[in-house]
Amino acid sequence: MSGHSKWSSIKHKKGAADAKRGQLFTKLARAIQVAAREGGGDPAGNAALATAVQKARDASMPKDNIERAIAKGAGNDADADSFETVVYEGYAPGGVAVLVEALTDNRNRTGSEVRHLFSHHAGGSASRARSPGTSTRRASCSSTPSAITRTT
Repeated sequence: MSGHSKWSSIKHKKGAADAKRGQLFTKLARAIQVAAREGGGDPAGNAALATAVQKARDASMPKDNIERAIAKGAGNDADADSFETVVYEGYAPGGVAVLVEALTDNRNRTGSEVRHLFSHHAGGSASRARSPGTSTRRASCSSTPSAITRTT
């Protein structure tokens, strides 16, 4: 009878469940921070923040974690400046100009990743956008870091 220790089985199941829950809480906290940064820290006056907070409550996220994420996003926390929005410009295949808007905690790493994506997919060089206000937004695409795969 292999693996007959019941506590060992429970421990592994709990560990896996806790890891999934931790990933979900991190994702929800980041959504709350972005919503608080864009529209302010008051859920009554910020519909995106209210929605993000409701999703967090539905996932049983602790109240202090929600409040900490709001404070961090609104700029009331010591780590408030950890995320920033950067804009890069480059050229897609066919000479189509592309502006890439990214939310990052490390500007150098994000710039490197964007340049890598442009170079590996037959695009032109990507650099910091000099005057992003002169272009018109025609379409919008969004992606998560896990959705981007590298081909080497």
